[in-house]
Amino acid sequence: MQKRWLIQTPIEKNKVEELRSILKVDRVVAEILLQREIKTFDEAQSFFRPQLSDLHNPFLMKDMDLAVERVNQAIKNNEKILLFGDYDVDGTTAVALMYSFLKEYYQNVDYYIPDRYNEGYGISLMGIDFAKTNGFSLIISLDCGIKSNDKIAYAKTKEIDFIVCDHHNPGTELPTGIILDPKRKDCLYPYKELSGCGVGFKLLQGLILKNAWDESKLFAYLDLLAISIGADIVPITGENRILCYYGLKQLNEFPRAAFQELLKVAKKEFPVTLTNVVFIIAPRINAAGRLRSGKHAVELMISSNLEEIETLANEINNDNLERRELDQQITAEALYQIENDIDFFTKKATVVFQNDWHKGVVGIVASRLIEKHFKPTIVLTESNGKITGSARTVNDFDIHEALIECEYLLEQFGGHKHAAGLTMSLDNLEKFKQKFNEVVAQRISLNDLSPEEEVDIEITFDEIFQAEENRMKIPRLKRILGQLEPHGPGNMKPVFLSTNVYATDIRILKEEHLKLTMTQPNGNVKIDGIGFNMAGYNDIVASGLPFDIIYHLEINKWNDKETLQLIIKDIRSTI
Repeated sequence: MQKRWLIQTPIEKNKVEELRSILKVDRVVAEILLQREIKTFDEAQSFFRPQLSDLHNPFLMKDMDLAVERVNQAIKNNEKILLFGDYDVDGTTAVALMYSFLKEYYQNVDYYIPDRYNEGYGISLMGIDFAKTNGFSLIISLDCGIKSNDKIAYAKTKEIDFIVCDHHNPGTELPTGIILDPKRKDCLYPYKELSGCGVGFKLLQGLILKNAWDESKLFAYLDLLAISIGADIVPITGENRILCYYGLKQLNEFPRAAFQELLKVAKKEFPVTLTNVVFIIAPRINAAGRLRSGKHAVELMISSNLEEIETLANEINNDNLERRELDQQITAEALYQIENDIDFFTKKATVVFQNDWHKGVVGIVASRLIEKHFKPTIVLTESNGKITGSARTVNDFDIHEALIECEYLLEQFGGHKHAAGLTMSLDNLEKFKQKFNEVVAQRISLNDLSPEEEVDIEITFDEIFQAEENRMKIPRLKRILGQLEPHGPGNMKPVFLSTNVYATDIRILKEEHLKLTMTQPNGNVKIDGIGFNMAGYNDIVASGLPFDIIYHLEINKWNDKETLQLIIKDIRSTI
């Protein structure tokens, strides 16, 4: 698919020069900072050196005073508190964080992770019945609950109170409990993009302020929060940047045994970046909830028993290997369905269903299908006599809003702009397919149906290295750009454009990857780059004609030697 390059409008030269002189950086860094709305020395200092003291007061969140009061009442009365978390990374890290911290001050607390297959997403009747049977009078839900109105009403009939810690979009009516969610319309909390684990963290902060507990003990669990932020793809801005910055610092400097063991079975080493969290740690934590139970992931993260940790880490890694195999198999079957649907290419959306697909991987498969056919995508399977599945979107198309228009055909759905889950009766499948395709066709723009690559700035290869720098070492530019991490939505890794490029050496690796050495006319720099899964571009780069590339700057480590390498995102012929 031809990608659209969305090249940022260059910043006015006088503004770039002004920031250069203030910060003593080169043009490239100054322009990238200005694109991120960093215009002054103080703003740059806050960005590069975030401070935990800049976190917002938790009592700015609607109902925080009520939540803290209810937890303290439970502690005073020696009530049993149950932490109810979603089975994904955000939910399980939230449970691990809150359980570990509360246990330091109060012993009568336990946790519950619903079974993905028997209970489904969100608060479950089975979970509430478990709480009643075992004498729990307060449930704190983490990363779920904002739309569980009927379930929370049911809990009330069982004399069980609810505190909901969620970050998803609420429905038209809130559940009848104490609701902590910065996205509720009447909440004036200054930062709206916390993860579910982040909302739980704010509740603990509130308890710390009220009870004069030791806040440094809470900060020791920021590694769990950073993993939730990375895995849930929330913006790396505002509070999330502060929390993630210190969470990664905690993860790398004082790694808990669970994550040491997960990296060991993945054959990776510290230090890790947020990208490593997203692609190495998070999928393994998720795999437990996808194939067996998210409870195993919580057990791994809270355990201090090294033998237990090693066993759990290996089991979870095996789950991840099985998840990959299922992912590949189901993706192939879904693509076969698509290729045999004569109407598919006239539709603006993809909806596929097979009753024996594994429920735990349909979200991943939806993302895989988008890589091949760039459309809003829903992958459905059958579970407990219902149709259930996951939705993923493209560009700026709001998948959650589209599902709202199909709500009358659904028994349950929830999520956000980019991803959602849904459940319906078997009888509604064909009606839903038709309605969803109609909604997407009416709402989606042509731009949303073609993949995009955002480009920060155009540079020459000569600008990557300063004149006096050794070309065989990592340039100052890359070292400074490294301080922009952690990267994610709202602070993506800078993407550069270089034009009029020629290849001086070309190799195809493993029949898939394109390895290049490149230069520009009248330039003094030859530089290596690699395009993963881009062997199909060989004809363009081997033609002897110039081409344009967009890329990241990365450090390539090989045999204890570090060199600069371009990670190529796209190639375009200039002809």
